[in-house]
Amino acid sequence: MKPESRKKLIVSAIQNGTVIDHIPSHAVIQVMRILNLIQTDHQVLFGMNLDSKKYGNKGIIKIRDKFFDDVEINKIALVAPTATLIEIRDFEVISKKQAEIPDIVEGIVKCFNPKCITNYEQVRTRFRVIDKQNLRLLCHYCEKITKNENIEFI
Repeated sequence: MKPESRKKLIVSAIQNGTVIDHIPSHAVIQVMRILNLIQTDHQVLFGMNLDSKKYGNKGIIKIRDKFFDDVEINKIALVAPTATLIEIRDFEVISKKQAEIPDIVEGIVKCFNPKCITNYEQVRTRFRVIDKQNLRLLCHYCEKITKNENIEFI
């Protein structure tokens, strides 16, 4: 049998919802956790280590009847900066957004410094992104740097 004649598994299209495409495969589960998709009532389909011409391999998440706000998109960008969010309505692509790491990150990441005021007072966290490539966040209050490997979402 020729390779071209083999059947491919096709995942059905969603009528309304969001497709998060081009996620680094190692970040798929983390994206699902930070968006609380593990405990959602929405239908969620995901794939990891899928072939990608652009990235070699990738992950994808499809969420039926769920759309994301800017705060959620910023969370996605912090762990999957190559991700593309595709909004679907009535089986049609309405919009595509590239996840982009913002210059300022507020209220979604915990400061790495245990002595920072944000860790013991009711103060909203605020960071300036000083390195988007290696993801380093400078705390507005204590001026300590939280590195990519130490990021903890609130």
